[in-house]
Amino acid sequence: MTSPSSHDFSPWTFWDEASSEDRDRQRTHLDALRREHPDWDLGDRVFVSEHAGVDPEQLAIGDRSYLALGTYVTGTIRIGADCSINPYTVVRGDVELGDAVRVGAHTSIIGFNHSFEPGSPVFRQPLTSRGVRIGDDVWIGSHVVVLDGVSVGDHAVLAAGAVVTKDVPSGAIVGGNPARRLRWRVAPPTSRDPRRDELARFADRARDDLASVLSLTAVEGGFRDRPGAAPSLRGLGDAVELSDLLHDAPPPGARRAEWIAELSSAQRPATGLTTDAASLWDDPDAAYGVLSAGYALDLLGARFPHALIDVVDADVPGLVAHLEALPWATDPWRAGHQVDAFGTALLWSGRRTDAIPPGLAEALFGWLALRADPRTGMWGEPGPGGDSRLLVNGFYRAARGTVAQFGLDVAHPLAVIDTVLRHARDDRWMRPERRDACTVLDIVQPLWLTR
Repeated sequence: MTSPSSHDFSPWTFWDEASSEDRDRQRTHLDALRREHPDWDLGDRVFVSEHAGVDPEQLAIGDRSYLALGTYVTGTIRIGADCSINPYTVVRGDVELGDAVRVGAHTSIIGFNHSFEPGSPVFRQPLTSRGVRIGDDVWIGSHVVVLDGVSVGDHAVLAAGAVVTKDVPSGAIVGGNPARRLRWRVAPPTSRDPRRDELARFADRARDDLASVLSLTAVEGGFRDRPGAAPSLRGLGDAVELSDLLHDAPPPGARRAEWIAELSSAQRPATGLTTDAASLWDDPDAAYGVLSAGYALDLLGARFPHALIDVVDADVPGLVAHLEALPWATDPWRAGHQVDAFGTALLWSGRRTDAIPPGLAEALFGWLALRADPRTGMWGEPGPGGDSRLLVNGFYRAARGTVAQFGLDVAHPLAVIDTVLRHARDDRWMRPERRDACTVLDIVQPLWLTR
């Protein structure tokens, strides 16, 4: 073996610039490798440094590819055409490189792993291998580590020093430890879903039609729930929400301050509710007032003028007693509605900076987390014949007013997903002619919440 030459470090010019003596020595070296390993496949104009550690069980190297000085190659290695494995790079295990892959110096591509269960030294434990797959036209910088199980798509770039532990999409530039996408070298093609255009057209139509829809329900100082009905607080709240969503403005008929005054005047100072009920736990309409008027005031940039007594005068034992008394087994929809209202009242109280009793929020969220059924992820039981409509709707309502608004996780997200998808396949409620906005929302919101 001769001393290393410059071509051992920089082989890309070897076959064009090396002396005839050096080229003959390389041919002799490659012929010896082929004789010793007749199952190896070494292409044309390949360069394998005599100072590389090449000891794989299987090896294929495509045309015009090279292994520079100090590279260490073991395992089952398949290297495409026009690839460069630069000095002191390690390629071990089950590794496949496509065409035109450039690998910087001091990089490690490791297509195996050690088991490391406790109770036995690591060196006595078996090896595992999922392999590494690297596509075409990939540039791997110096000092990169690619770990077992990783696939790298075509045209990707692995920045110098990256530790790649997860798959890299085609065309991505990744870097860091662990590696994350920094930007695109080749952006993925975009295929526009035609349903997006349909949804955009629907939104445009809703914006155009809103004024005429509201005119059908408008009355002096407010709005009806529907044509012919008496004006209601909920009708006004709906008008505020629709106008904010579609027109980013208060509803027609009055100024923002006037709508705030109208909504605020509905609140009873003694209880903070918008009905004469003593507690929101006792009256579904009182609970709706907390929701409807509260959200409308929030969108208008205001708050309830009076404290919500159900929150500020509550105590932990009383809250738990209310939660326990709700009809979870027989009517999870109504139970969820009450929790939705209390959770939202807790939110409004916090935004008013009212004095909330210590431990009240913890009691609410702790009870919900501990009482969620790990089989369904929800609170309550399905109805006869496995009907989960009220169960799923009750979850949507209870979760909306609590974990969703406070940015918390549900207790059993995978179980929630399974339950919702089972419900979505129930033709009793989800056939096209039976669907409505509520049944669809019952499915969309829990899936969004568990995303």
